[in-house]
Amino acid sequence: QVQLVESGGGLVQAGGSLRLSCAASGRAFTASTYAMGWFRQAPGKEREFVAVGWEGITYYSDSVKGRFTISRDNAKSTVFLQMNSLKPEDTAVYYCAADRDVLDLRYRNRGDYWGQGTQVTVSS
Repeated sequence: QVQLVESGGGLVQAGGSLRLSCAASGRAFTASTYAMGWFRQAPGKEREFVAVGWEGITYYSDSVKGRFTISRDNAKSTVFLQMNSLKPEDTAVYYCAADRDVLDLRYRNRGDYWGQGTQVTVSS
């Protein structure tokens, strides 16, 4: 069984920064064989893609490009999301996901495994 556990969410003022972490565990999980990414869901809205990293390649949604950076430490089966210049519209529950097919994460809003989410609130 694979588990993804997010951490690092919280309350921050507009213009501030947060760093999210997502640690994967489980005997079936080999980090190097999975694309890992981040999604978010704001109240009353659908879940949306934020960023994904896979074999040195990264993709970002237009709304976060230039402000957020995804990185990963495969040795620790961990993916990070550095969020800078945060805006109130970034307020959402942020979810980590992993999938063997990067296209599932990038384009299909699908993942083999999902975390429980961490709340990010940006005040104006």
